[in-house]
Amino acid sequence: MGTRTFHHVGLRAFEPQPNENFVVATRVWVTNPDHDPRKIEWLRYEPDSWLSEEFKNSPHVAYVVDDIDPWIEGKEIAIAPFEVGDPAFVRVAFVWEDGWIAEYMAFKPGVAWFSPDDQGTARAASDGE
Repeated sequence: MGTRTFHHVGLRAFEPQPNENFVVATRVWVTNPDHDPRKIEWLRYEPDSWLSEEFKNSPHVAYVVDDIDPWIEGKEIAIAPFEVGDPAFVRVAFVWEDGWIAEYMAFKPGVAWFSPDDQGTARAASDGE
């Protein structure tokens, strides 16, 4: 199964945060936890996000792994695996583990977070104008 390394804690935000990026698949604005001294990723959901209120209001702990599949096997899936970014830079999945949500992240080689030219963020920003 390999090892997992702590990456961040995800918490819900209700107001826009500095330097947000848009995740098209889940309709949520996120911040880069590498820019927060506490390793917090703030998540601000669009009104049309399909995620449940239980999920939106639950904090999550994220881990970096080489392959998410062995880490989510046999667990209750909160969000099935999907890729983030346009172009994609990470594959993620969210599962319920011991009463809380864990996010597993497998980064693509050579990238770490949203590209400054991310097309999902650019489209979402232009939709809001």
